[in-house]
Amino acid sequence: MKVVILAGGKGTRLAEYTKSIPKPMVPIKKKPIILRIMEHYSKYGFKEFVIATGYKNEIIKNYFKNKFSKWKINIVFTGKDTMTGGRLKRLNKYIKDDTFLLTYGDGLSNVNIKKLISFHRSCKGIATLTAVRPPARFGVIKIQNKKVTTFKEKSSLDEGWINGGFFVMEPEILKYIRGDMTFLERDPFEQLSKMKRLFAYKYNGFWQCMDTIRDKEILEKYIKNK
Repeated sequence: MKVVILAGGKGTRLAEYTKSIPKPMVPIKKKPIILRIMEHYSKYGFKEFVIATGYKNEIIKNYFKNKFSKWKINIVFTGKDTMTGGRLKRLNKYIKDDTFLLTYGDGLSNVNIKKLISFHRSCKGIATLTAVRPPARFGVIKIQNKKVTTFKEKSSLDEGWINGGFFVMEPEILKYIRGDMTFLERDPFEQLSKMKRLFAYKYNGFWQCMDTIRDKEILEKYIKNK
């Protein structure tokens, strides 16, 4: 089963890094986050990767050139401004007719990939996403007559479920993607949800995206404490 990684974004909120390198190459404790994602899949026996690049494609290409012989890696330039669905659509010849794994090149988790695949197969859907709790960012206060009566650090359990990536998909998903400007998370997923062919694997373990410097610091702390 192939692992597809969407690695074409610019990461403008990490500009101090992404002025010179693409977001998936931003280091987490001296290793690019994309490499840490690949190592997680490899732990479960997955060795074949298709990386959909865009912004500063050549940096990702050069990093993986003639390295990591234990893996089969295809790096495919999918356009500078192509959206997530469009990038996936451009990988049609690599996906072919097989079930595949997909994730974003800017988020880490310790989700059990084997359990995720088993869940997907049991649901018999077109796509399964890993649903996670977003990290809590703010404390909650209650005010009465100008006085703070309650102060509570917000827990991630106070938040709803969000799309955390780490998908399992059937090749049929490509039929729901019109072209380069299609966001995977909009029309295709909305259609699948209406058809009851999109499923969510609820995961309460570690998950963290990397959109900001603060997110990067959280990831580095997690890696340090593993």
